[in-house]
Amino acid sequence: MAKQLSFNFEDKEYTLEFTRRTVTEMEKKGFVASDITDKPMTTLPALFAGAFLAHHRFVKEDVINDIYSKLTKKEDLIGKLAEMYNEPIMALVQEPEEDKGNVNWTVTW
Repeated sequence: MAKQLSFNFEDKEYTLEFTRRTVTEMEKKGFVASDITDKPMTTLPALFAGAFLAHHRFVKEDVINDIYSKLTKKEDLIGKLAEMYNEPIMALVQEPEEDKGNVNWTVTW
């Protein structure tokens, strides 16, 4: 099961998650995870906002910013968001289980 982060804000339940589709969308829009240390003022809010795309795509930016401003334990939150973001990436490069349908490849050089 995918890693998710849940909370309630103004009587609405939110579930944050990253999928291959949402990570791809974020990258196409210019998000670069390695920029977190060099550009935290733009990258951290973008990471948080990107986690809304899977289940709450149409939440307005000002609502997302308001939610972020009121969340506690932000250092832990950022670590968990990074872990969640990394999960679909790791699934992309994960080896398939042994199966007769797997495709083996070789090089010719």
